[in-house]
Amino acid sequence: MTSGLHHITAITRKIQANVDFYVGFLGLRLVKRTAGFEDAQQLHLFYGDGAASPGSIVTFLAWEDGSLGRVGHGAPSEISLEISPEAIGFWLTRALQYNIKLSGPAQEFGQPVLRLTDPDGIIVKLVGVEETGPWVWWPDGGIAEENAVRRLYGATILSEKPQETAKFLVRHMGLAVGSREGNIQRLVSDAHDIVDVRDASGFWTSAPGTGAIDHIAFRATDRAAVEAVHAELAAADAGEMNIHDRQYFHSLYVREPGGSLIEFASDGPGFATDETVETLGRQLFIPNHFQGDREALKVMLPQFGLPGEERVIYRDLPFVHRVHMPDNWDGTTLVLMHGTGANETALLPLGRKAAPNAMLIGLRGRSVDEGYPRFFRRLSQTTFDQKEIASEVEAFVGFIEDIGPAYGADPARTAFLGYSNGGNMIGATMQLYPELIRKAVLLRSMNVLEDRPVVDLSGAEVLSLSAINDFYGPLAGEIEDRLRTAGADVTARVLDANHGLDAEDEVIVHEWLKERIG
Repeated sequence: MTSGLHHITAITRKIQANVDFYVGFLGLRLVKRTAGFEDAQQLHLFYGDGAASPGSIVTFLAWEDGSLGRVGHGAPSEISLEISPEAIGFWLTRALQYNIKLSGPAQEFGQPVLRLTDPDGIIVKLVGVEETGPWVWWPDGGIAEENAVRRLYGATILSEKPQETAKFLVRHMGLAVGSREGNIQRLVSDAHDIVDVRDASGFWTSAPGTGAIDHIAFRATDRAAVEAVHAELAAADAGEMNIHDRQYFHSLYVREPGGSLIEFASDGPGFATDETVETLGRQLFIPNHFQGDREALKVMLPQFGLPGEERVIYRDLPFVHRVHMPDNWDGTTLVLMHGTGANETALLPLGRKAAPNAMLIGLRGRSVDEGYPRFFRRLSQTTFDQKEIASEVEAFVGFIEDIGPAYGADPARTAFLGYSNGGNMIGATMQLYPELIRKAVLLRSMNVLEDRPVVDLSGAEVLSLSAINDFYGPLAGEIEDRLRTAGADVTARVLDANHGLDAEDEVIVHEWLKERIG
């Protein structure tokens, strides 16, 4: 058995800040960018040494603006990276220069340790290690070889069953019992990396989410070794397990007795199966079983820039939102507002087809109704919380006013597209603040305001697409009438469709927008 760490996977809330820390600050190499193998709407980034060596990899799943996790027993709590002992001073100075939260240096198990906190609050320990395994320096990381992060050194696991956790890792993952300090039992590998098992009796339980470490992966020589351990664990009745082909390695997932998720991953085939070593990390890869959704996923996955590249600097605005920039921005902007139960990414694929060269800004509704994101609460199928509509429209107005200074959106070349609840929000906004929205696309929408404000919408242009086989289809007429009576130029079409959207919606919206915002 090849003993040692293969990779550690955690979850980030803001991918750009994550890239800036692990690439820009720590100087690691981005060696792979993919869509998630289970959930292709999750971006998955892999950082490592210059050759993406097993044992050097730290990976992150992007849950953009996702719920926060909690550190506690039943999960790992710290990531340790190996540096030269003489480099501690360099990293202390660099952390102070970059305003990185830190503690130390301190001595742990006879080694100098500097604790840093990444943008999600994950503790990253830089450990000065005399005896190191093989690693490949990444010269483009901006850190001199003598100071550079070499590889993974270890992780800390919090366990209410520390003895059972340690016994499991020794028996099945090839570790050996090392020294002990206080309530921490150190386990060591043949590759000179470690796992610290900390007695977390009395701690609260962990919870998955952003800022949490998802799992630790140990090294297997090949697929046969993964399958052998799978059989061994099955014979030992180790509980539920999953085994997967991750394209770059074969993996077994199991939980150790204390609850932490453990992966056993093969060294091969490796990250250079679809890119050369020289070009690692430059392309976005979509797993084969999601290739049918490739173009949509490319728009839905968050964008980011490596150090020195252009990037969107997100602003703190009233609504959680996602910005997607085209390859060639023509100066137009399309604001997208989802229907019940969706989020800020749901309409991005439609938006990109409808406006290929526009900046897309997708919003997430702030009201949670029956567990689903909405822009305001629904009291019945056709009645809505009028006070919440008024307050959320006011917040939306603030958002509209801010996107110009924040992202360079030109009000004269900005259109708003809403589906169902999102379209209802746009219709309500146009009636309550008639001067703001000049071009609107309402898909499967209805009027939600009980009062009928007297407003002037002269010069506003609206496209409304309703459907024959839709409960809300007959209700579209009222919002169309209100906007038209107020002076808006309303184009209304009834499609032979249902409440869902299809290719016909995309074509009609594309043609309508092309004439109005370019």
